Amino acid sequence: MIGCRLPTGSVATVVRVSGHGGALALAAARRYGVSALFTLSGGHVFPLYDAAVTTDPPLRLVDVRHEQTAVFAAEATARLTRTPGLAAVTAGPGVTNSVSAVTTAWFNGAPVVVLAGRAPDYRWGAGSLQEIDHPPLLAPVTKRAWTEHETAKVAESVDEAFRLALSPHRGPVFLDISLEAIYGQAEADVPDAVIPGATVPGVLAPGASAPAGLAPDAGDVGQIAALLREARRPVLILGSDVWLGGAQDAARQAAEELRLPVIANGQARGVLPGGHDLLVTRARSMALRTADLVIVVGTPLDFRLGYGSFGPQDAPARVVHVADTAGGIATHVSLAACAAGDLTAFFTELTAQLADHPATGRPAPTGADPDWGPRLAEAVRAASATDAPLLASDASPVHPARIYGELLKVLDDDAVVIGDGGDFVSFAGKYLEPARPGGWLDPGPFGCLGTGLGYAIAARIARPAAQVVLLLGDGAAGFSLMDADTLVRHRLPVVIICGNNGGWGLEKHPMRALYGYDVAADLQPGCRYDEVVRALGGAGELVAAAAGIGPALRRAFAADAPYLVNVITDPEVAYPRSTTGV
Repeated sequence: MIGCRLPTGSVATVVRVSGHGGALALAAARRYGVSALFTLSGGHVFPLYDAAVTTDPPLRLVDVRHEQTAVFAAEATARLTRTPGLAAVTAGPGVTNSVSAVTTAWFNGAPVVVLAGRAPDYRWGAGSLQEIDHPPLLAPVTKRAWTEHETAKVAESVDEAFRLALSPHRGPVFLDISLEAIYGQAEADVPDAVIPGATVPGVLAPGASAPAGLAPDAGDVGQIAALLREARRPVLILGSDVWLGGAQDAARQAAEELRLPVIANGQARGVLPGGHDLLVTRARSMALRTADLVIVVGTPLDFRLGYGSFGPQDAPARVVHVADTAGGIATHVSLAACAAGDLTAFFTELTAQLADHPATGRPAPTGADPDWGPRLAEAVRAASATDAPLLASDASPVHPARIYGELLKVLDDDAVVIGDGGDFVSFAGKYLEPARPGGWLDPGPFGCLGTGLGYAIAARIARPAAQVVLLLGDGAAGFSLMDADTLVRHRLPVVIICGNNGGWGLEKHPMRALYGYDVAADLQPGCRYDEVVRALGGAGELVAAAAGIGPALRRAFAADAPYLVNVITDPEVAYPRSTTGV
């Protein structure tokens, strides 16, 4: 081994690796803390499997039943651990089957590397099995998509893929490797493990947060601080990038020191735990309708946030947008100010600029209405009081809220909660308030169903001691339930709660409102999804009465197996949404 000086002055070791392209690829991947390879078997990527199982120590190989599940699992790994996720798919349909999952990772800013097989170069254009040029398909939904044709350059290309995936703004990267390159033999220099105490750009130490980017411009932060000093009714919205960028502690400190009411979405849910006096997510509608300043950090101003339109119609709120890169700043709405850069640095600088006396570090008084916080807190209490009867409802058929009333009684603070569905998961977002950040996973703004089983597979591996709960709509179950077989084969116990209303609720009720009838919105009433999981080697049961939900959940958590609790819910209950996203 030889030592080399890196640009930051840190030292890493370099090793000479020899072998086929798969060995070179995984040698580079391991540098980035990759601990599992998610895949569906295909001959174009056999060398990756050989490298995974023959190296010391072996890399965990998790084979699934659909390529999109493999990529969803890699995405969930990235979002839960803040280290990059890795998936490998075979050529042709293996790649095309993965596109929706890659796109979901793109919208969620998840650092995922997808390695793919590719038909041989020497026969290109002659019609080899599964021959298709993949990168043009993936280019619009990745940070980069390209092909490596030379075995000796595989390690270098894989290293580049991981560095790109991790650099702000994080996202998926696609690399396919021609058959000759992945099966061929070569030698290459690969950076080895980081020397203790040293840091390598883009490489995470165990347990570390995501690497920081450049600090935002102090003048931009100063403009935001000035707006806060003037605001009477400010609101702070936190999004998933606050968690993914490792800024959750700085965000909480800023909110508490500056006494800012907070609305959290995505993986920022839990930055302020449920019950915190500044958390006003349950009063979201009132807060955003009456605010005069809304600061949005770490999430786009998309349909989930009314496209950035807040405040009274006759006096719209001033809007501030903060993102980890300049490319993430909204351009479709007029902004009062913006800042781009590392989000921890943003919150730290904002708090410092509003400090009254540097010696004490206490925030300076702002112009905030003294009744603003108490009014929002009262709205939160009123919403919770309204929730209580539904969470305890004995209605028959079961009201979906009762499921969450029972789940709240048995859910641990460190649980990973996964939502994959329409109306059923919308109720979850309303009633479940995480105690810690980073433990909530849903499909995000792309709204792709079928994420659930892949997310659950990854969550059980990433958080082996935590409860893992998958909230599954019966419509979403049709996309990925076969991967309960993957949970069984790999001995990954997960609690799956299926809200079974026998229809596509997210479409059924709006279509009725538009046309007075609905079509193509019904599923099989009372379908036995629990028996599907049992047939695949797991466990499960059917629940048709509210009183049976709690005991069934306790049995599910006690079982050492994938367990599906299939709850028949009222098909006439629709989630009272205020936006369609259109």
